[in-house]
Amino acid sequence: MNEVNPELTGPDFCKGVPGSALRDGVPLLGHAQGEQMILVRRGEAFFAVGAVCTHYGGPLAEGLVEGDCVRCPWHHASFSLRTGQATRAPALNALTCRRVEQRAGMVFVGDRIERASAPSARAPGAPAHPESIVIVGGGAAGNAAAEMLRREHYEGPITLLSADDSLPCDRPNLSKSYLAGTAPEDWIPLRTAEFYREHHIDLKLNARVIAIDPLKRRVQLESGSGQDYGALLLATGADPVRLDVPGAGLPHVHYLRSWADSRALVASAAKARRAVVIGASFIGLEVAASLRARKVEVHVVGREKVLMERVLGTEVGAFLRGLHEEHGVVFHLGATPASIGPSAVTLASGESIDADLVVVGIGVQPALGLARQAGLAIDRGVSVDRYLATSVAGIYAAGDIARWPDRLGGEPIRVEHWVVAGRAGQTAARNMLGQREPFDMVPFFWTEQYDFSLAYVGHAERFDRVEIDGTLASRDCKLSYSRGGKRLAVAVVRRDLEGLRCEVELERAIASSE
Repeated sequence: MNEVNPELTGPDFCKGVPGSALRDGVPLLGHAQGEQMILVRRGEAFFAVGAVCTHYGGPLAEGLVEGDCVRCPWHHASFSLRTGQATRAPALNALTCRRVEQRAGMVFVGDRIERASAPSARAPGAPAHPESIVIVGGGAAGNAAAEMLRREHYEGPITLLSADDSLPCDRPNLSKSYLAGTAPEDWIPLRTAEFYREHHIDLKLNARVIAIDPLKRRVQLESGSGQDYGALLLATGADPVRLDVPGAGLPHVHYLRSWADSRALVASAAKARRAVVIGASFIGLEVAASLRARKVEVHVVGREKVLMERVLGTEVGAFLRGLHEEHGVVFHLGATPASIGPSAVTLASGESIDADLVVVGIGVQPALGLARQAGLAIDRGVSVDRYLATSVAGIYAAGDIARWPDRLGGEPIRVEHWVVAGRAGQTAARNMLGQREPFDMVPFFWTEQYDFSLAYVGHAERFDRVEIDGTLASRDCKLSYSRGGKRLAVAVVRRDLEGLRCEVELERAIASSE
């Protein structure tokens, strides 16, 4: 998905552009030596980096420059203008970075900079690096942490233990384009097996950890083997909540969490005529949209009366229902399943819905078994401090299991979002190396359903006011979520740059709360 070759547009930077034509902090799209680039002025300095985000190919010329970084308008990845390095998830790969010269009021872009980064300096008095690091969990947090450790020049052994049978993958795509049939198989792995070998990351698949001994600093695997660690990152993620009704274990009943789950669902969808999706969560609604793209008839069963009301409010919920109904989805809201048969789902009301495919998306729960066994402090998740350290020395936690202090909302939060997990993994990695970096990232997620996309920054676990600028009907709006007069989150539709600006505003609000 990262190999995007757009048609060259804009000026040829190699021939030069007037310095006066560049406004400070506003990217200028052009090209150099056959590659699309952006040229950015910051004060009297000029920088040239690749114009296409290495995550999903977002247009960085439409992004936001903040400090010496440019942020992608689509999924809020960030890149250094000085080095091209991806500074935070979801992007993992760096941008091309080129030399820039100024002559007689003109700015010229030249050859690529092949820059070997210097080892990160440890602060005086900082503890020595751990002798070895073990990461439990091969999701976004675990993978991002392993990569960041090597980028930060950690030279010790890294072991990445994944209970999955496949490489760390692009999980958001599993319910979106991959399930819909528009994303090929090779888009899904985050990295190749060779990448882990080249970076000396010992990735072990089908490696389920069953116990942690914090005193001996050792993990025990289901296979009977063990692994010592100097520092440990728990990134075990979350498990789907299982439906407890008769027939829930039938072979045509699916859950969606892993790549294997999505493959199985794709295979079943190819033969299905009618599907019942139980649960009107983000996953449930994205699955419904993806199955409709495959021409499968879809019925959605949900407990709520209004879709996504608790997360996004009544207006968005009503819009999403109308959107799905326009695409032929039939809703059964305020309803619960009583049983599942080989060819139908029976609701508690007695209504029967024909189905040869059933997908259950009724939420997830953090995988806390290992944390409890190891004696870590638990509070609706693994309790961590600002640096993602747990209550037990040498053990950190990141991703769906971690509950960290949110200075904006004023209380600890646990967030089940892909981008948050990746960024937390990166921060935990640096802190395991003694950097003491607070995890103060503003949460971000996005959803795609049919041709509709919504991006959300912040975290409003509870809100008492929703303000809408624009309209959902026109698919051009910003929704602000507040509690007690304090804005906690913003959702945007077709206002990507505004979403980035709101993210920066929330970051500044966090910084000012020191």
